[in-house]
Amino acid sequence: MPLANTVYKITVVPGDGIGPEFCDATIQVIKAAWDGAPQLAFESYEAGADCLTRTGIAFPDETMPACKDADAILHGAAGLPGVLYADGTEAGQDFTLLLQKELDLYANIRPICLFDGIEGPLRNFKLGEIDYIIVRENTEGLYASRGGGTIVGDDVSTDTLVITRKGVERIVRTAAELSRQRNGAPRDGKRRVTVVAKSNVLRSFAFFRKVATEVMAGYPDIEVDYALTDAMSVHMIERPDFYDVVVCENFVDDLLSDLGAATVGGMGLGAAAELGDGKGYFQSSHGTAPEIAGKGIANPVANVLSGASMLTWLGNEKNDGDLQSAGLRIEKAVKSALANGSAQTPDIGGTATIKQATAAIRTAL
Repeated sequence: MPLANTVYKITVVPGDGIGPEFCDATIQVIKAAWDGAPQLAFESYEAGADCLTRTGIAFPDETMPACKDADAILHGAAGLPGVLYADGTEAGQDFTLLLQKELDLYANIRPICLFDGIEGPLRNFKLGEIDYIIVRENTEGLYASRGGGTIVGDDVSTDTLVITRKGVERIVRTAAELSRQRNGAPRDGKRRVTVVAKSNVLRSFAFFRKVATEVMAGYPDIEVDYALTDAMSVHMIERPDFYDVVVCENFVDDLLSDLGAATVGGMGLGAAAELGDGKGYFQSSHGTAPEIAGKGIANPVANVLSGASMLTWLGNEKNDGDLQSAGLRIEKAVKSALANGSAQTPDIGGTATIKQATAAIRTAL
């Protein structure tokens, strides 16, 4: 256990749009759940589209060292419509993409599960029947071309999809180890890793599947399943109870994880943890929603759950059972406040403001 005078440094980057609102809500909930030692020291830094608009710099020099020095990083959301670079890409994305590269945050973990009290669009599925994790390779794939693609005049543009053996091996091992920690798929209780790739068309995806198969041979206790990317988008609607852990390339997973969140009620419930070896970055998986920024109706749940995941991960890293317990308490409080309706904001069918939803979660603690 850590010494009582230990300080855990949490770098907070609120970001754009509604990001600052739900980062504040998350910190309120964490402080309500954690009143012991070691101390959690939250320090805020800037990055994103709003920062670029005001200062001319999207990712200030002092922010990266603060992230590298932190025990964990909490982020809001990044990007604003119309704040673009000359090549048409969003300025706000620099923070996350550069951080993934610099800290080697290779595993993006996105839970997809039904919450009591939330009526998702898949009404034939009941509580407990949708509960799986999507594991996204976070450092290569199509997004590795960010800033490195080729534009020829005004006629041709190319980006390159990059798949490496190292990248596939470690992300598939992450998926398999997560499966071993779970109770299997809701449908049949089987521990299962589903490898998603458009392997029937692209050599890079065929390579992803080949290496994944080799890795999974070392996990005879886990069933291996395969799905083509397009088919998977149908399976997630028709038989989501079949899945335990799903693993795929960066761009593909970006699409599928958003679809998964929509199937259980919306992006406002989509938490995310981006992990490397000894490094953790936590944010909700949705965007900045500038159209509702400042109106007080943003849904804090995804970011609060990401904050809970941060405490649990940090507790595991530091061998701190109290931090682990605080993370689990926040998860339970969120579920309780959603179930009784007190934390349901307009995007998920309720009437609560962000302040009311935050207060409800704190009360549930």
